[in-house]
Amino acid sequence: MSAHADNAGYLVTEKLVKRFDEALAVDEVSLSIRQGEIFALLGSSGCGKSTLLRMLAGFEAPTSGRILLGGQDIAKFPPYKRPINMMFQSYALFPHLDIWENVAFGLKREGLPKDEIRQRVGEMLDLVQLGAYAKRKPHQLSGGQQQRVALARSLAKRPKLLLLDEPLGALDKKLREQTQFELVNIIEKVGVTCVMVTHDQEEAMTMASRIAVMSKGRVLQVGTPEEVYEHPANRFVADFIGNVNIFEGRLSVDEHDHCAAVTGIGEIRVGHGVSGTLNMPVGIAVRPEKIQISKVRPNVAANLFTGKVKEIAYFGSYNSFIVLATDGSRVKITEANTSHQELSNITWEDDVYFWWGDRSAVVLRG
Repeated sequence: MSAHADNAGYLVTEKLVKRFDEALAVDEVSLSIRQGEIFALLGSSGCGKSTLLRMLAGFEAPTSGRILLGGQDIAKFPPYKRPINMMFQSYALFPHLDIWENVAFGLKREGLPKDEIRQRVGEMLDLVQLGAYAKRKPHQLSGGQQQRVALARSLAKRPKLLLLDEPLGALDKKLREQTQFELVNIIEKVGVTCVMVTHDQEEAMTMASRIAVMSKGRVLQVGTPEEVYEHPANRFVADFIGNVNIFEGRLSVDEHDHCAAVTGIGEIRVGHGVSGTLNMPVGIAVRPEKIQISKVRPNVAANLFTGKVKEIAYFGSYNSFIVLATDGSRVKITEANTSHQELSNITWEDDVYFWWGDRSAVVLRG
């Protein structure tokens, strides 16, 4: 059965390895990406994500492994023979050419008829809503507009695969957030399969249908943004995606529908089993926004703990508290500001209760 027989495997990497002398940059990465999907490679600098993208583009040759696109192994094809286009963080627009000429550049090099070039460039500029700017030079456009020109140029050749290398890295935070949605809408309208590299977790979670979290050349978890955030596979993923509290302990109960662990702050009950060995070391991960805080003791039976407020920060949409627990650990808690009112009545050095539901925690082994 070919990789193309199942839409889940339109772009497939099989045990892809890249070594630079003794350094292992990409370590047996196997991925299966659906046609029309926006797929993100997420990780910190040096994790291997850009090297993996460059192997897909043909700029780096794999040490071993295969790259299949639509069932065809393209690992040995040079870049110009791959139906792939790559958009760089710098956009790489030609400063001496106007926007129309920038978008037309690749089509002219392919020797397409003038009428077809005119039609395609017009379609692409309309798609990115820059038709009125066709005669301007790149320096006359904003960063967000230049980014859309680079995208139009990448899509004009109708690639089967679009590769984005830190696509919004050159934009400021507000513009980046605005452009994320624009970019997704354009890519989805065209229907092109897209693989993007980013170190920005918010960008990956906003734009991608699925994410591969990478560290030290390996893929640690693949899943939807919700799966990766709510059910991290290990400590690295839990810590890398968003904020998290991890309580170290030992497994004390393990049933099919729940388990518990004895930790420094007390016994924590979790609403899922782990099929583990009693007394084995585990970490219990709880996101700050899943934890509730009050000066008044709540009527809850499990996962209720006490501590003293050491830090408070106001972020507009939410407040953040650091609570010193009874074992000396620092617990981060965030509380949404859901109405226009005074800050929470909790202040520095207050003795507080904090608690969460057993479905709000995840057990991390080891």
